[in-house]
Amino acid sequence: MVGVGVGLIGSGFIASTYADALQDVRDAEITANYSRDPNRAAAFAAEWGPIPSQYDDIAALCADPAVDLVVISLPNEVHLEATRIAAAAGKGIVCTKPLARTGAEAAQMLAIAADAGVWHGYAESSVFSPNVAKAYQMVEAGAIGDLLTMRAREAHSGPHAPHFWDAGPAGGGALLDMGCHTIESARHFFGKDNRITEVFAWGATLVHGDKTTGEDSAVALLKFAGGQLATVESSWIEKGGMQLRHEFVGTAGRLVTDTSSTPVWGFIENPAGYLVEKADAQTGWVFPVPEETRAYGFSQEMRHFVDCFAAGREPRETFADGHIVNCVIDACYRSMRSGTWEPVPTA
Repeated sequence: MVGVGVGLIGSGFIASTYADALQDVRDAEITANYSRDPNRAAAFAAEWGPIPSQYDDIAALCADPAVDLVVISLPNEVHLEATRIAAAAGKGIVCTKPLARTGAEAAQMLAIAADAGVWHGYAESSVFSPNVAKAYQMVEAGAIGDLLTMRAREAHSGPHAPHFWDAGPAGGGALLDMGCHTIESARHFFGKDNRITEVFAWGATLVHGDKTTGEDSAVALLKFAGGQLATVESSWIEKGGMQLRHEFVGTAGRLVTDTSSTPVWGFIENPAGYLVEKADAQTGWVFPVPEETRAYGFSQEMRHFVDCFAAGREPRETFADGHIVNCVIDACYRSMRSGTWEPVPTA
């Protein structure tokens, strides 16, 4: 018997990641999936199925009575329209990161969900990853005293799908794509009632000028109302797989998380198949990450969302959080252009 019927909108890398993550959620079943290409929808269902229904129309999927909760796993430019369709059908909605391309667009999505009275969750995986969750538990327990600074870094060699490279429809480059994770990590640790008041940011296209007009490297400083500082680094130019690191400094100690520090590593002369997202090489020194969907927090976030949806509770991450992250990123892009600190009016 199905607890929560999930409709997956999308058939790319992140949709597959969510499908894998949902295998770990006891009270959920993928009851429908969507792709613009019917053949791709069928192939996705065959890989992750059995999935009873496939659609090449988002509205048709959202009208399916077997779907309770819609998970939007689409390019950034489609998030708003998919939210509009799902909300009109009265479905609960989980949207992948970033919520939108701009703060204004995110505000529209939040208003649509609120006006329709539908449950909504923002799929920010970093705050659910096991190592970050453990660090948060320790910070909350006072292990390192008062938290003062955070430095976080997410990096790889570049996106896996063409739509990421087109900065116009996508809304930005590496900062929007990857900085959204670390910005929300900072809000999570410093407190969501502790506003980010202003930001200073630098961004440049150092390597991939032939592929994108967006920045492939970025650094941003986030100043909090309580006096704390977060430094977030985002990169599409680093070879060798994913880099996911947080460093926390408090009055009584420091903590470090490093998802790329894997228990399995070695030197291989023959390929062994898939090793890790953005591995860049199949031989030589390799650092595979076991159980990526769990190591990166995807399984944990999906379990949290399904549990909260079933119980009618607000989840830890909502469209309101995604909206604030978009507003912070907007201010960072303004700072890149102005070369000065920029205020974050709505965050």
